[in-house]
Amino acid sequence: MEKNIVESLEKIRPYLQRDGGDVEFVEYTEDHIVKVRLLGHCAGCPHRQMTVKGGIEKILKEENPEVVAVEAVS
Repeated sequence: MEKNIVESLEKIRPYLQRDGGDVEFVEYTEDHIVKVRLLGHCAGCPHRQMTVKGGIEKILKEENPEVVAVEAVS
């Protein structure tokens, strides 16, 4: 499952990098929650929650139906 998540994140990464940010996979929990770390400009962006929920989570859930949620960690 983690391999599929990382592959999905690789598809998202170029869009974040275009704006000076990035995303890093941290963990896939037993509760089917994906934990990611936002990097670069994304880490301090006031829209980071929208990026996580409206962008990253939406795509990960579409490509990996087992995923329940995505959370950003520091």
